[in-house]
Parts: sequence; C-alpha cells; structure tokens
Amino acid sequence: MDFVVKFRFIGEDEGGAMFKVNYKDLRLSFNEFHNVSDKDMPEYGEYCLLELKNGDYTAGSWHPDDYRSKKSTSGKFIRGTADTVGSDEVERWHSLERYDLTECLEDEEIDLINLGSQNEGVRSAQFKGFKSFADKKNPKQEQFCLLIMNDGSLAAGRWNKWRNEPGGAFIYAPALSSHGWDEVWAWTPLSTDQFFAMELERENEKKRERKLNKNPSADPELFRYGMDINVYYEKALERLREEFYWATLTMMKKHTPVWQIVPLHGKYVFGQIEKNYYDDSDIVTPWTEGTTADEFIDFLYGYTHDTVKRCNPEERFKLGTDINVYLEKAFNNVKKDYRWLDKKMLKNSWRYDIRKVEGDLEFVRKYRNERRYSVYDVESAERFIECLEYDYRSAALQANETVASYAPEFGHISLHGWNLESYVFCKLQSGDYKVSVTAGDRTAGGSRDFFITPYCFEAKTYEEFLDRYLQIVPDYSFGLGKNELLPDKDLKKFLGY
Repeated sequence: MDFVVKFRFIGEDEGGAMFKVNYKDLRLSFNEFHNVSDKDMPEYGEYCLLELKNGDYTAGSWHPDDYRSKKSTSGKFIRGTADTVGSDEVERWHSLERYDLTECLEDEEIDLINLGSQNEGVRSAQFKGFKSFADKKNPKQEQFCLLIMNDGSLAAGRWNKWRNEPGGAFIYAPALSSHGWDEVWAWTPLSTDQFFAMELERENEKKRERKLNKNPSADPELFRYGMDINVYYEKALERLREEFYWATLTMMKKHTPVWQIVPLHGKYVFGQIEKNYYDDSDIVTPWTEGTTADEFIDFLYGYTHDTVKRCNPEERFKLGTDINVYLEKAFNNVKKDYRWLDKKMLKNSWRYDIRKVEGDLEFVRKYRNERRYSVYDVESAERFIECLEYDYRSAALQANETVASYAPEFGHISLHGWNLESYVFCKLQSGDYKVSVTAGDRTAGGSRDFFITPYCFEAKTYEEFLDRYLQIVPDYSFGLGKNELLPDKDLKKFLGY
C-alpha cells in the first residue's frame, strides 16, 4: 500500500517509464471526492472522474455555464463531440489531473495505490481489472475507460479502433481529441453508458443476423430463374437491347450500387450492399417494390435504362478512338486564353486513354505515377473534352507564378452560410491576371482560383471590364460586386485602367 503525492510536476520523467507494478493485480482507490451538492466544483476544463447519481462512473472535462463563478454548479462535463454529462446527473467528482503515480508504479511490491488518504468515513471508489495493450488486450468499441498513462498521469476516454489497421485511440474531447493507444500503460473499463450500450446492441444484432443467415430460405416465386443475379440482369438486358443496340451487362452495372442475391434476416433477397463506415460490415438494402422475379426484372430494366442510354458509343467516341485527337482539341481550346500553356506543364496532370474494359470501350485515366487506369465515365465526347479543359486550365495556372497581388478591403460578408475570408487579385508572370477567393466557417473552408480572360481586358473602360469580370466571378456567389469594386481606385490601377 502507498499514498500518491498530490500535484504532479509536468516535465519531470515524462513518458516511456518502465513501471514495475503488476497492472493485473493493481487497485486504484480514489479517496478525495467532492460533492456537487456542496457547490465544490472543479477548475474550468479540469478532467475528472465522475460518480453519477445512479451509481455509474464516467469522466469528463468541466465546463460551467457561468465560467466566471467558481460556485456555479450549472454546466456540463464534456467527454467528446455531442457527448456530455450534465452536472445535474453528477453526485460527486474526483480530479484526474492532480496526481502523478510514477513513484508508486516503479515499486513492484505495491498492489494498492491511494489517491489521497483513506480515512474512516471517507467515501472511496476502487478500480481494478486493469489490462494492457502490451498483452494485445483492446477495449470494446465505444467503451469508456479509466487510463494510466505512460508518464504516470491519469486520464480517461472512449475507445475508437482505427479502421483497417491495428491500434486506436481514446477520445476524450470534441474534434476527436484523443490519447493514442501507445500513450497508455494500462486501462480498465468504466460503467456502460448509452453510447457503449448502443454499440453492444449493434454487435448483438450482427450476431443474431449471422445466426439467422446460416441456412437462409429462398422464395420460389421471387427466385424462379435461380440464384445467379446475372440471369436477371441478362433478361432485363434483352429488353434494353430492343431500344439501345449497344447495351451490355457492363453498362448496366455502371449504375451502382449493383443488385445482388444476398441473405437477410434468414431469407434470400435481391439487395444492395454497402459497407458500414465504422467496421466494414455489410449493410443490406433489400428490394421491396415487388414479390416476383418478373417484377424484379422490370425494375432492373428501369433502374439501368438511363445509364445504358448515356453510354451510346456514337456520342462518346464521335471523334474516333484515338485519344490524342481529344487531348489535342482540349489543349488548343485552352491555349486560346491561357496563351502561356505548354504541354510540358501537363506532365504532373492526369494521364488519359481509350481502352476496352470488360469488353466495352471506355475513357480511362490515372494520376501521375499510379499503376492502373480507372474508368472515367462521361456521356459524350463534348463532356470528356470539357473535363480535359478543366484539368489543363488548372495546370496552366499552377505553372504561372504570381508576381504581384492586391486585396480589396471588405467587411463581413456571408456566402450561403460561409464567411468570405480573402479575395485577392493576382498578376501573373505572363502578364495575365487571376483572382483567388477563400471562404469558410468555424470548421471548414475552401479556396478557388479564377482566371480573368483576355476578353475582360478588351473592355475600354474599368466599368465595362467589371461587367465582363463579374460574369466569371459573380457577386452573388463570391461576395464582391460592382458596388464594392467600382470605387476602388487602387484596384483599377492594379488592373491597368
């Protein structure tokens, strides 16, 4: 048995300590609880172990409604994004931040660590059953845990396993603020809360579903043509070919998600499968618009009709099947305005080709050093050339350095929920101009560059120039209009008027 020295000193022996205590036998006794009813609250932002009025234990960071009053008991303890515990749910709290366990953890004889004195009449709470990632023991997904960190401090957080790789993190605050698994020496679960209970129910539901689907039944009316989904697609294909001679099975399956025959709740269904973002499990959406095989075939015909229609090879490859014809046309179209464009500038852009994919001709592309091409699905030659032009314009602007800039002054401007943050006119090395616009809110944002075409500068007056310019960068979308820009004499001079 030992007592913990209060008030840890940050910076001493931080991280990586090889503790000698056997965590499997370790007990932590929390002996310095504070009662909310006594209006004895933590410091603002202090992370605390919480005993709830129902007897459960959790943890969170204290955020009072009135941060100026230390006696205010109204507020919440924050555990993560949209994850809080109201102070009215809390019976008492115990700091997790005021202790350093390092010295105790380095004594192999210790199996009980007291946080504060364990006096008679003191209501304590003990925690045991600690586990370690060193023994490949992971918490269950969404489980809220008490943590002993590698630096001897205490913490808490909700376990979030990383996708597609080992490890994870304990989320303890909004914006996915977390303790990495490699920062934690040992952990033990706290009480089951609503989020962990929901996760447990999801897991139980998946187990029940797997059990039901071991021997699924098949409705003979629904699957009268057998259990191969391609048979149903091919029957719908026969109808499509009456209207579109070019129709193929590959074209039909461009309309995704594709339909499959899959088990659901112990029965086979026509369904679409999507992956659950959190655990990659299958989410099956069943077809519910009929009860017979022929009704499903009618549905497939309508489901894929427009996709097959837009795959007309006469429209898509009206300039032939030599990719260079399309590349050259797009290049020449862009060079009319982007006069400095050179093919060397395109070396870091997408690579395009026309190839057969599963029997059908397709526009394909790959980026820089990618090994494989992917299908670039567009409905017409014109649309493909437009996409090429966008790529080439972007490459041209990236290659043309800014040599001077001017930022008009403006006040607060709201753009459909986003705030205009910057609006900068740039003179390029070639003598041309562009404008760069940035807008955002508290959590997201975006920037966009617009080339100011030579047509704009053919205007004889600054006002006429603005009329043409605002067709490219309209004020209703990007914040500044004629009322703001016309009186700006510095901008007028910067643009050469």
